[in-house]
Amino acid sequence: MRKKLYLLVLLCFAIPSGFAQLHSVSFEQIDSLQNNKKRKTIVFIQTDWCQFCHAMKNTTFKNKEIITQLNSNFYFIDFNAEEKRTVIFNKTSFQFRPTGNNSGIHELALALGTVNKQLNFPVLCVLNSENEIIFQHNGYLNPKEFKLILAKLKE
Repeated sequence: MRKKLYLLVLLCFAIPSGFAQLHSVSFEQIDSLQNNKKRKTIVFIQTDWCQFCHAMKNTTFKNKEIITQLNSNFYFIDFNAEEKRTVIFNKTSFQFRPTGNNSGIHELALALGTVNKQLNFPVLCVLNSENEIIFQHNGYLNPKEFKLILAKLKE
């Protein structure tokens, strides 16, 4: 009985510290957050069907160092490019645009994710504290590559 209690107490303290969690905010929260504390915003634009998007979520965004840096120094938005709800950002209303029966793209994904007149997933879009695009990258980034970008963004 005593061993079980000891193990239970040990697990209660070990589990929360072992699972760092990435804090994601919405576009609607950014203005009020920027009023409290100016930070760059990192927008991860992805889709449910994109294998490289899932790979980044399961590797890069599970990395403890990256999670700590993102939570401490940036605002992070995980945005599905096929989101169907209207999003108000920067005093502008963005909507989902259907392109077929079960397909379409969100106007905000187009606005923030288009690189060289193309939208390829995943997209990493970095905004300054005034919500202006200062960096864009499309394609998979492994943890090492992403850490280099974060280091440059902190300068």
